[in-house]
Amino acid sequence: MLDDKAIQALNDYQSQWETETLNPILNKRPERKADFTSLSGKSVKRLYTPLDTAEMDYEHDLGNPGAFPYTRGIHATGYRGKPWTMRIFAGFGTAEETNARYKYLIEQGNMGLSVAFDLPTLMGYDTDAPEALGEFGKCGVAISSLKDMEILFDGIPLDKISTSMTINSPAPIIWAYYIATAQKQGVPRENLRGTLQNDILKEYIAQKEYIFPPEPSMRLVTDTIEFATEHMPQWNSISVSGYHIREAGSTAGQELAFTLLDGMEYVRWGIERGLDVDDFAPRISFFFNAHNDFFEEIAKYRAARRIWAKRMRETFGAKNPRSWLMRFHTQTAGVSLTAQQPEINLIRVAIQALAGVLGGTQSLHTNSMDEALALPSEQAVTLAMRTQQILLEESGVANTVDPLGGSYYLETLTNEIEAEAYAYFQRVDDLGGVLPAIDAGFFQQEISDASYRHMREVDSDERVIVGVNKYADPDEAVQIPILQMDPQGYDRQLTRLESLRLERDNEKTSQSLSALKQACENDDNVMPYLIDCATAYATLGETVDVMREVFGIYEEPLFI
Repeated sequence: MLDDKAIQALNDYQSQWETETLNPILNKRPERKADFTSLSGKSVKRLYTPLDTAEMDYEHDLGNPGAFPYTRGIHATGYRGKPWTMRIFAGFGTAEETNARYKYLIEQGNMGLSVAFDLPTLMGYDTDAPEALGEFGKCGVAISSLKDMEILFDGIPLDKISTSMTINSPAPIIWAYYIATAQKQGVPRENLRGTLQNDILKEYIAQKEYIFPPEPSMRLVTDTIEFATEHMPQWNSISVSGYHIREAGSTAGQELAFTLLDGMEYVRWGIERGLDVDDFAPRISFFFNAHNDFFEEIAKYRAARRIWAKRMRETFGAKNPRSWLMRFHTQTAGVSLTAQQPEINLIRVAIQALAGVLGGTQSLHTNSMDEALALPSEQAVTLAMRTQQILLEESGVANTVDPLGGSYYLETLTNEIEAEAYAYFQRVDDLGGVLPAIDAGFFQQEISDASYRHMREVDSDERVIVGVNKYADPDEAVQIPILQMDPQGYDRQLTRLESLRLERDNEKTSQSLSALKQACENDDNVMPYLIDCATAYATLGETVDVMREVFGIYEEPLFI
């Protein structure tokens, strides 16, 4: 913190600089535009100085890495001790095809597996359901039963790999398949490491892949938190996701605020279930977007750590320092990728990945250059992985902890985005909390307004998208390899489902589904019953149908 004398001296120095140096330059050569703004629309000053951070207290506001409030990182040695986990989000077509891709990724240096599921799976439908027609394997792998999960991880020892699964409404069922697959491999569930996204609140807010109404959905999330706390100490039962909020069009500040609000809501439900906050909070993880505005993204991650640490300690009374730590995964921004000049997506991804690393992420996924055209090819995912490896091994950015800490611009941005988050907290509190705010359409309208502003800027050329509204190539011919899925995959999946229903012990399957229905009605923790359904080879659709019967389905109201 600066004293009054130092502040006055800096003000005098600034005035002299403006008079003697800046103004003569501006008179000769005006700046490129009148107003420079961040990707989120915030005005960016020409210069940031110690005056912008004059009120900051190093120990209270920043702290050293590994020390409260963790602004500079949760580990004292940063990546000097342990590099971030390198992941490539993958899944397409059948379990056989995706299994082959996982083995390829592991050979290329992938440190953890991240499973992408197709739309029918995300919505709780079997591949042969009428609602699933035309969507098989297009945005991820199809998992309709334990049989598919067994094939997906065939030859991959689940006690030696960390697995992240991006699944939400049917997350407890898919998790049960994974646990049952591990049992068949002889791996005790307490040895499993990984993360279940399981963030249902962001589905109502942004992604819209919901099945059940909010209250029973939150009950299911809390069931998974409780089960992981009691039986799976190395598993993150929830990854609170800002990524999809940002992909829907939010600003960086909205992504941060809404994600933290969701995270705190899960903590409240866990405490209300009777769990000690220090027993489950250390296994809550987060998932953020890395977008194009380099410094804004880094500031977002630093503010996230600081807010979470303070809220966990001061609002929820967590006493274990591990409960104060925000651990997060980062994925580069899929929405920023362009079908035009797809090779330049490599540069976008590299810049976004660098922001994630300088922001202190614990794991990182880099998107492939071809994802605006198709699911990634082997060549594209290899380049995406090499991007991370170059950052770690060649760039030098991992040699010191928080190398941008103390930057007047970055620290000011961090403070500004933190203040924006707290302002949103108050607005949501005024509406009665997260669930009432969802019912009122508050989050949805805020994201819609931000998305509209951004698209209006792009359409009017105020916001440049290289290769799209500037530096476009009218004669461009895309000549990059495109992934081709097995054309027989769909038929093979249907045959497997038909055979499974004929060959399984259908009496056992029926009994397990009946027991699940009773558990749902009795408010029992559903996880043991879902594992029984999985091992009895109940399909995803059959299991979800039972739960729909008890919980009902959610239809979003019309917001005007």
